[in-house]
Amino acid sequence: MKAYLLELLKRKDLILYLAVSQLKGQHKNSFLGYLWWLLDPFLNIFIYYFVVVVVFRMGGGEDYGIFLVVGMIVWRWLEVTVTMALISIISQAGIITQVYQPKANFPIVAVFSQLINFIFGIAVIAIFMIFFKIVPGTQILWLPVIILIQLIFMIALALPIAYINVFVRDFEYIFQHVMRIWFFGSPVIWRSSMIPQSLQWFLKINPMTYFLSSYRNIFIYHSEPQFGALCYITLTSVIIICLMVYFYSQYEHKIIKVI
Repeated sequence: MKAYLLELLKRKDLILYLAVSQLKGQHKNSFLGYLWWLLDPFLNIFIYYFVVVVVFRMGGGEDYGIFLVVGMIVWRWLEVTVTMALISIISQAGIITQVYQPKANFPIVAVFSQLINFIFGIAVIAIFMIFFKIVPGTQILWLPVIILIQLIFMIALALPIAYINVFVRDFEYIFQHVMRIWFFGSPVIWRSSMIPQSLQWFLKINPMTYFLSSYRNIFIYHSEPQFGALCYITLTSVIIICLMVYFYSQYEHKIIKVI
C-alpha cells in the first residue's frame, strides 16, 4: 500500500492535467462556453423556486430564497461530482490500456475537477446574498474547512462507486435513482421540519443534512457549523479512503481485464 501511495503522489502532475482537461471539455463545443458554470446553477435555482414557491406555494419563510440557493448549490456540487466519479475509470479506458496509471487517481481527479465548479457556485451564492441584503458574519471563515471536509467525504464516496461501475455497468443506472432518493430525502429544497417524523431518522444518518446545515449556518444564520457531526464524517471518510486505497492497490489489476 505504501508503494501505491507513493505512485499516486508521483502522478500528481497527470492528476492536474486530467482535471484541467475535464474542465475544458465540459462546455468546449457550447456557444456560451464557460459561462454555463454560472448559468447552470442559476437555471436550477429558478426552476425549483418556480415549482416550490410559485406553483405549490410551499416556500416556508421569508428567507426561503437564499435557503434554496445555498441548498441547490451545495447539492449540485455533490451530484455532479459523484456522477463524474462514477464513470471516471471507464471513460478513461484509452489511457488505462496504454499507460500505467494508479486507477484510484481517476475518481480523485473527478472530485477535484468539480471543485472549480463549486467556486463558481459560491459566486452565485454571493450574488444572491447581495440581492437579499445578507451580510455574512465571522463564521464565514469556516467555509474552507467545510469545503475540505466535503471534498474528503466525496473522495470516500467516489472511490468505491467508480470501482463497482467497472464490473457492474447497471450500477450507473441504479445509482441515478439512489441520488434522486437522496436528493428528496435531504433538506435541499425542504426544511428539516417539513420531513415527516417517521423519516427524521434518515436525516440523522444523512451526511448531507449536516453539510447543508453547516453551509446555511455560516452564510445565512451567523452561527457555527455542526462541528460534532462534521468531525465524525471526516473520520469515517478518512477510514474509508484508506481502506479503498488498500483495496485498489490489491485488486485494481482486474480492471484492465474488463475495461
